[in-house]
Amino acid sequence: MIDVVDLSKSFGKLQVLRSITETIKDGEKVAIIGPSGSGKSTFLRCLNCLEDPTSGSIFFEGKDLADLRVDINLSRRHIGMVFQQFNLFNNKTVMGNITLAPVLVAKSERRKAMRHNTFAAVTNLFSKKKKEKLPVKSKKAIKAEAEENAMRLLERIGLADKAASYPSTLSGGQKQRIAIVRALAMNPKVMLFDEPTSALDPEMVGEVLELIKQVADEGMTMVIVTHEMGFAREVADRILFMDNGIILEQGTPEDIFTNPKQPRLKEFLSKVL
Repeated sequence: MIDVVDLSKSFGKLQVLRSITETIKDGEKVAIIGPSGSGKSTFLRCLNCLEDPTSGSIFFEGKDLADLRVDINLSRRHIGMVFQQFNLFNNKTVMGNITLAPVLVAKSERRKAMRHNTFAAVTNLFSKKKKEKLPVKSKKAIKAEAEENAMRLLERIGLADKAASYPSTLSGGQKQRIAIVRALAMNPKVMLFDEPTSALDPEMVGEVLELIKQVADEGMTMVIVTHEMGFAREVADRILFMDNGIILEQGTPEDIFTNPKQPRLKEFLSKVL
């Protein structure tokens, strides 16, 4: 699903990622661990070009997202992203946060369909080969569908009663679960999580990890940067250990936690387990 080829990223003279080549398969759950400053979050953000690579390619479903000729926004519709700091819009309700992107995308598709139908109507006046018109949803229907889907997701996480609330009234755990639901509302093909529990109080971590586990169990392709070693061990199919901008070692959770090979990984695990 995602193929990274010779990916490097520098900020000025600081090289953060060094010629990484890696593949994320459809349905795979990949956890990325490593010390602070090892390049984990930068690597994750490069996967959907929130950070532009200095060099290399990132292929998502065959399209190189690092190619300036590719419409990155079309691909991003299929890549959900959950950040450390929630990134909810404080001036919008929970419902408004969840429905914002789906409504904008649906309205964009509506405009494209209307332009197509106008062109088809004119063409059909002069051509024997008739162009078919596309169905066009009303703005009211678009909003209603988005809100119905949002309520379904909110009910799933037990926060349907918060639909009209604003983020400032929610706990950290509730905000992060809303952020995850907001990403899921776009029906993504892959989810990227950048240390989703690092900004939470310890007592709120469990409810967020439980939701991520549920999404994983449903077959979602995931890449998760995390400091939660127990969670990585339980959920991941494969674990990447990063240090100094490279993937120093990778393997199954059993390989990484029970039989680490690299001295740097052994040292890291001795400090975090």
